[in-house]
Amino acid sequence: MSKHSNQNPVDNEQHRLEFATESGIPIQPYYTSLSIDQDDPAKLGQPGEYPFTRGIHPNMYRSRTWTFRQLAGFATAKDTNHRFRLLLEQGATGINCVFDFPTNRGYDSSHPFAEGDVGQGGVAIDTLEDMMTLFDGIPLNQTSVSLVLSHPVAAGVIFAMFLAAAERKGYSYHDLQGTLQNDFMMETVILTAPNTLHPSFSFKLSMDVVEYCTKHVPKWNPISFTGYNYREAGANAVQEAALLIANALETSNEMIRRGCEIDQFAPRLSAFFSSDNDFFEEIAKFRAARRIYARLFQERFQPNNLRSSMLRFHVQTSGSALTAQQPINNVIRSSYHALAAVLGGAQSLHVSAYDEAICIPTEASAITALRTQQILLLETGVTKTADPLGGSYYIESLTNAIEEKMEKYLLQIEELGGLVKAVEQGWVHNELIQTAYERERAITQGKCKVVGVNCYTESAPIEIGTFKVPETLSRQTANIEKNSHSRNQTNVNHAIAELRDAVQNNLNTIPFLIEAVKVGATVGECSNVFRELHGGWHQPLF
Repeated sequence: MSKHSNQNPVDNEQHRLEFATESGIPIQPYYTSLSIDQDDPAKLGQPGEYPFTRGIHPNMYRSRTWTFRQLAGFATAKDTNHRFRLLLEQGATGINCVFDFPTNRGYDSSHPFAEGDVGQGGVAIDTLEDMMTLFDGIPLNQTSVSLVLSHPVAAGVIFAMFLAAAERKGYSYHDLQGTLQNDFMMETVILTAPNTLHPSFSFKLSMDVVEYCTKHVPKWNPISFTGYNYREAGANAVQEAALLIANALETSNEMIRRGCEIDQFAPRLSAFFSSDNDFFEEIAKFRAARRIYARLFQERFQPNNLRSSMLRFHVQTSGSALTAQQPINNVIRSSYHALAAVLGGAQSLHVSAYDEAICIPTEASAITALRTQQILLLETGVTKTADPLGGSYYIESLTNAIEEKMEKYLLQIEELGGLVKAVEQGWVHNELIQTAYERERAITQGKCKVVGVNCYTESAPIEIGTFKVPETLSRQTANIEKNSHSRNQTNVNHAIAELRDAVQNNLNTIPFLIEAVKVGATVGECSNVFRELHGGWHQPLF
């Protein structure tokens, strides 16, 4: 029989005279109407109305439920296609495809950098044939697809493969609906890769996708600002939302500089948030982010379409909050995270599986995560009215406080010259490192309680069944060899040369990527062009 740590964390905290949220906002013993500013009614508004504090739809989930978009991706395209079909059969309403590390970073499975990571943490995609297999039997004109591929070094390549595969399957670009993450911060701040692109060029590649979709793929969300990943890298709730909005502003400025009208592209900008442990702060974060986003877009860009100032977002329940110790506890954590996302007004949701701190989800844990969403929707009653916590003295006060801190953070970024400049200077990376360090120290010192980790621990590890990724490297290497033998090398060389010329002449790269992948160019061959011309950037260290 295991022995528990009987230390009572509540008793041990009684000496603390101050309480605060995880991002450091002081919490009062209780709240009254005096806690809220006099102008709050205008800031609050009604659901579906500017400034969208209470949600983007008048009736929210009464008339339109969120999309169940569970993450899936491992091993080969065939293996992941099987998992997609399982989730859709069990009630998922969208596809959320994650790619393995080599694909995300623009390396073929046969590259020496890829060895050991192929098929781990996502699906391995090298060629157009892989993409055809990945979506085999899935109606792309009826299924919303999210391509979780953030690094612009490869995001454009993979998106070009998706478009080429859809075209070969008989779909028009106008029929396609979904999202590409495509956030330059991923390869310059969050997950630096070998031979990292310079931030300004990475941002340029990201904007190529936004510009191309604005003109040719009108139902597609060409970018999803990855606040979730900023959070996983160390950001707190305020930093997560502020960095995300700073990215949206930078994107809009660049698209206008390229000659697009704000109403042509802004309604298709989307966001990706985390939902973490501090329940009320997370709800208030979503509400504050919608409000400040709406106000800034109205003030700076004066759109005619109200949707241009409407922040729409996907939420994933926090992966970094899950623990390897006592993994079944993660079902409970993820349920609270999911509830906060729904009370905060998310448009789509992924609930993390309980074994994600240990392995790729098993079929059983993936289905349990999906069932968490279904129970939330069908059994709890939290969707019966829009914004059920609106008007709460505490929630409204917290929303105001988060908005105020976000405004100050955004001003700091602007004083540095904007987000791309802030990244180039290493400021953003340093901010995330400092916050991550402070949180980790709080856990280590026991000031931040994590059940099963620093309190109520077990003397022996709890064993659960784990998922084993099928052997992938040899199968992908064989696919690449088959592709190289079947393609016309002269056509590939010509397409790659055209892509290189496009980069050197500062043209939009997407049309050239589509032509390259159609004739058999691989992810690595296309991405190498970008690395050869603009790679080698190193993050400044403080």
